[in-house]
Amino acid sequence: MARRRTPTRSRALSGLAALALAPLALTACSAGSLGSSSGDEGGGTTITWLTGSDETAQATATSIVEAFEAANPDIQVELDGRPAGGEGDNLVKTRLQTGSMPDVFDYNSGSLFQQIAPEKNLAPLGEDVVGAVDDAYLPQVSVGDTVHGVPYGTAFGGGVMYNMDVYEQLGLQVPKTWAEFAANSEAIKAAGIAPVIQTYGETWTSQLFVLGDFHNVAAANPDWAEQYTAGQAKYATDPAAVRGFEHLQEAHEKGWQNTDFASAELEDGMRKLAAGEGAMYPILSGNITTLLGVDPTAGDRIGFFALPGEDASTNGLTAWYPNGVYIPKTTSGAQLEAAEKLLAFIASPEGCEAQTQASPPTGPYLVEGCELPEDVPQVTKDVQAYFDADAQSPALEFLSPVKGPALEQITVEVGSGIRSAADGAALYDQDVEKQAQQLGLEGW
Repeated sequence: MARRRTPTRSRALSGLAALALAPLALTACSAGSLGSSSGDEGGGTTITWLTGSDETAQATATSIVEAFEAANPDIQVELDGRPAGGEGDNLVKTRLQTGSMPDVFDYNSGSLFQQIAPEKNLAPLGEDVVGAVDDAYLPQVSVGDTVHGVPYGTAFGGGVMYNMDVYEQLGLQVPKTWAEFAANSEAIKAAGIAPVIQTYGETWTSQLFVLGDFHNVAAANPDWAEQYTAGQAKYATDPAAVRGFEHLQEAHEKGWQNTDFASAELEDGMRKLAAGEGAMYPILSGNITTLLGVDPTAGDRIGFFALPGEDASTNGLTAWYPNGVYIPKTTSGAQLEAAEKLLAFIASPEGCEAQTQASPPTGPYLVEGCELPEDVPQVTKDVQAYFDADAQSPALEFLSPVKGPALEQITVEVGSGIRSAADGAALYDQDVEKQAQQLGLEGW
């Protein structure tokens, strides 16, 4: 169950959400005219929900709507679909700017949420709607103390999937420091198993040693994201921030990688992990679906731990948060009341259960009272444990709009021995500077 903590609100967040898997775009959309106004029919209220047009998005929303309408027979919810990627992103912004957004829509939380001018465009939500939402999530959909959204889907982490059988056979413990991680890697290598799986055939997977290490950066300097956004903190000159690059270099120099790291892809990495040919795979926990796709029996023998830093006392998870569901300010009257009921339902145990019926969760629901099914994979249980222990913090992209587009190419070079960690970090600082200047940020 997601834990409730003392209510707090962080400063307004901004940034660019990344590492999202592109959904399969389908041509068919559900009933309703995109952007049309909703009205009352037959004495009830009809509202429209704009969501993704891909199969998973439609199935999840449909499951929620069916359960919601059963509990609220006087409300009908029609689903509209939007395209994936940049086209869908532009559509959301255009609909908000022109006042033609349907009554409810789902969209990014954290960074991109701030880019749709929530104070101007989104209705504020009361405690009756968001009361069950975990406080760890609220800053991702808030401006100051004003909350505008509820979580849709589950959280996931950036860390290390590991083969529990290999760990047990070698008598290893989950590492809480990098020194322990390195010692484990040497023991695994001595046993003839690749300690660290890398899959540069899909370059995005090379970023985890850097992006998944941000909890440790923030533990060393809680203001790092703010200083970074202002152009005051740099990867190459900050001892804590550069460590992710250094760890990537160390894995290559010490021969911890699988021999085919340069060409292997995500599915290859998951096969090696499941078969015990590799012991640890730095990756996003949400990719448990890929693991189960290549080996449906692997769910109970593959675990997950956060990338360790220098200090065991601050060990914790770098977390990626789910999208949010929002109500535009153009929704009013009976439609506003119905929309608020829908959001409150989504942020309830019944709403979580409806989502689970459509798609098994790959991480914790950040809603009080939402329990994970007993048969979820061990990776999902391990990620949940970090949230239960309040040992997690947001990935950098939820705190800053600055993320250079060349990071995955740079981390491939560092992880391949082509470029040193110091040079890679300095090059990424240059890449970031260009992107910050394009965004018009002060201090760059």
